[in-house]
Amino acid sequence: MILIAAGSSLPFCGLDSQQIVLRSFFAVARVARVVAQSPLYESPAWPDPSDPAFVNAAARLQTDLTPRALMAALHAIEDAFGRRRLEKNAPRTLDLDLIAYDGVQSDGADGGPILPHPRMAHRDFVLAPIADIAPDWRPPGGRGTVSDRLARLPERTAARIS
Repeated sequence: MILIAAGSSLPFCGLDSQQIVLRSFFAVARVARVVAQSPLYESPAWPDPSDPAFVNAAARLQTDLTPRALMAALHAIEDAFGRRRLEKNAPRTLDLDLIAYDGVQSDGADGGPILPHPRMAHRDFVLAPIADIAPDWRPPGGRGTVSDRLARLPERTAARIS
């Protein structure tokens, strides 16, 4: 299963964060087949909750692209939506993360992405949208399904946008 997570906390060219996340999936659909897309969620910024809140979502993909090529495509889409990498964890127009790629496990030593995403298990704004589109998915590590992991989080801050 190939999973990506999307997030936005800043407007871009007249688009708000909800529009950016939704339109980013249309851009992703140009390089991969979007099989499923989660509802939108809102979550406080991290690590500084005084920064603008994020809009988050997830999508399940099918593609023949390699993980490295898919990550490059996701970075190009971020760039097209005005993403600038000036400071770690800063507010941003668009963040597209490759969460999992068909069970591939990689430490990124070869220059490719780290898979599965190393911090997903602690982030409800990633787990909640994924649980909507792949509730029975079992991330590597033997700690149950994504829904199980979400239920075990000590605090939930992501709220579904109606």
